[in-house]
Amino acid sequence: MIAVDTNILVYAHRPDSPWHAPAKDRLRELAEGGRNWAIPWHCVHEFLGTVTHRRIYSPPTAIADAVRQVELWKKSPTLHLLGETTGYWAVLSDLLVGARVTGARVHDARTAALCIHHRVAELWTADRDFSSFPGLLARNPLIPGRTN
Repeated sequence: MIAVDTNILVYAHRPDSPWHAPAKDRLRELAEGGRNWAIPWHCVHEFLGTVTHRRIYSPPTAIADAVRQVELWKKSPTLHLLGETTGYWAVLSDLLVGARVTGARVHDARTAALCIHHRVAELWTADRDFSSFPGLLARNPLIPGRTN
């Protein structure tokens, strides 16, 4: 299963992103393909907060449009929305201590822990900070051959 990080969701949604076309194509392949794919719930929340933020985008995405985008992704029959379940804390705490994670990187550790906990094979992200989390292959699907 492939999981998708917030930045890929944002790029796919925002036409003003220089990565819009390839991100939109990669998400369409997942949503319309036969493979299972996933989005961590907290990445959905971060997507909503990012695209509707007036200090990040001018104009920002209207909240109704951002919600509609999430609803469209949710219609994919192969999408799994990942949340914390029994056993998640053990994975997260091991990652935090093992990788000596502090500060803002705790958010990335949360994403990595959810992916590992739910047996995600690969995380699609444009963020390079995931290389310090053992047990998770992070790849930038917008740049051929790039692992993070």
